[in-house]
Amino acid sequence: MTTVNPLQALRAAQRPAPRAAALPRLLLAGATGALGNEVLNRLAGGQRYAPVQVLAREPYAAAMRGVQLQQVPPAEPAQWPALAMHMPAEVGVVMFEPPRTFHQRERALWTPEPQQLKALAQWMRGCGVKTLAVVLPHDMGSLPQAIKRGLATLDEQAVAALGFERLIFVRSARAAQRATPRHWLQRVARMMFSALSYMVPDQERPVRPLHVARLVDAALQKAPPGIHVAAPELVWRAAQRDGLDAALQAWLE
Repeated sequence: MTTVNPLQALRAAQRPAPRAAALPRLLLAGATGALGNEVLNRLAGGQRYAPVQVLAREPYAAAMRGVQLQQVPPAEPAQWPALAMHMPAEVGVVMFEPPRTFHQRERALWTPEPQQLKALAQWMRGCGVKTLAVVLPHDMGSLPQAIKRGLATLDEQAVAALGFERLIFVRSARAAQRATPRHWLQRVARMMFSALSYMVPDQERPVRPLHVARLVDAALQKAPPGIHVAAPELVWRAAQRDGLDAALQAWLE
């Protein structure tokens, strides 16, 4: 029978418990629309970040556990440098889907415009962000083949030059965003040309926001250092049954 030294037992009881590894902090801009809501739920619900800080344009109580709303001024992101020290983060996510007007929470959030990407990424870099994921929706079938897997604009090239350890672009397709024509001839022409939408390959069609959110979450966990661009075909492939792991392997390895 093994005897326990009371002095050793007392010393062991007084030792501090080992500290759990601190979770990375995440900064999220554009948690609006069906896609933004899915990404927010996925990242906050996975409990891999503490906290998830969501940019807001007006005060609003966050109902989700682990989510903090961080109010930003109405000025352009280029004028936010002073806020960087108050919102430290290691991971950043940017999305551009506009808020749904019938959602009070989404109306309170701040959503970037595509032309603000460079300034916003630079500000996030000042917050300490080392990994940045950008979800870039585009009208299905409209993205030229030459830029599907590379940097498409000067702004994207400027973001790539900011020095992020990991930079992830997800090019997700969406239904064409077109205003309703006023003249009846224009409406007839639109109806006739709408038949061309059926000629878009399945691999370039939109997928459910849930599948895009799963891909973004997985990429943040598994992407190695460097720049990674997910073409629309890869996003579609990841949305197929049991296709996520195969898509990630083809993309990131």
